[in-house]
Amino acid sequence: MTRDLTLHGWIVAGVWVAVGLAAGVLLRILLRWLSKHATRTRWSGDDVLVDALRALVPIAALAAGVAAAAAALPLTGRVNNAVNEILTVLLILAATITAARVITGLVRAVTQSRSGVAGSATIFVNITRVVVLAIGCLVVLQTLGISIAPLLTALGVGGLAVALALQDTLANLFAGIHILASKTIQPGDYIRLTSGEEGYVVDINWRNTVVRNLSNNLVIIPNDQLSSTNMTNFSRPEQEMTLTVQVGVGYDSDLEHVERVTAEIVTEVMTEVEGAVPEHEPAVRFHTFGDSRISFTVILGVGEFSDQYRIKHEFIKRLHKRYRVEGIRIPSPARTVALQQNGVAIPPQRDGSLSIP
Repeated sequence: MTRDLTLHGWIVAGVWVAVGLAAGVLLRILLRWLSKHATRTRWSGDDVLVDALRALVPIAALAAGVAAAAAALPLTGRVNNAVNEILTVLLILAATITAARVITGLVRAVTQSRSGVAGSATIFVNITRVVVLAIGCLVVLQTLGISIAPLLTALGVGGLAVALALQDTLANLFAGIHILASKTIQPGDYIRLTSGEEGYVVDINWRNTVVRNLSNNLVIIPNDQLSSTNMTNFSRPEQEMTLTVQVGVGYDSDLEHVERVTAEIVTEVMTEVEGAVPEHEPAVRFHTFGDSRISFTVILGVGEFSDQYRIKHEFIKRLHKRYRVEGIRIPSPARTVALQQNGVAIPPQRDGSLSIP
């Protein structure tokens, strides 16, 4: 049984649509205000939630207005059911997209908080997004009365063919998941492969790992190759590391004096140079009687891998300057060459070890 369309019915329907639009605009303004306040909190999850709701809430308000307008009009049962189905599907899709944004945003926030860097492992974000969107699509199909059982069966049968066709892709996918799950590499770590590639890990996605080297260039490494090669992670288990510098002094040097002066320079560098470890204990270890020098190793503390270049630079400059003041010689290798001309030996000339003037 239907009613005739009247001007009053159209006016009521228009009013409901206008109410839905107005409610959507007001709610969007409210969410924008909440978004400004959410940025002031320490937890990043409220920012993700508010930003995601800014798209869902206006659509839901408009859909509610359209549903009320349809109820006010004398529509046939078939048309009314079609309108309700369309609105339901629209709401499910909007809710699915919102849920995907919220969940992926929370996953990204968690990975960033654990790695402590701006970049994150997008492989988890992408997998989460695909799972949520797939569930939403299945709910839409079920709402429309389309049986999903045959679809799931077809996907199960065709999964083998897809797996065979995408062997390399799946190998990289599972290798990336294994790398992150084992926590051997995280975004922000500095790694070096035996093949020579090295740099900071920027991202680990479903196919490859992106590494930024010290020249600020990006190196793309397939996850399968990364998981099967020998690698050094300079950020694990701690970012702090030690740096060794090889030094040599002449045989006429007072080694006690050399050790004391060198330790003073180490302490000075550790406390004054940015990126050093102030609590690092100076370590000087003599180890070799060379041809023209006594060699020893100086051990410095470094806060992070790239800091070693600045610290080594400052240490060598300050040590060289202090050795000149203290009169400590840093000899260079000397070679004696004997020449013979027309059976007459030319006496060799010995210049001795060169030293710092």
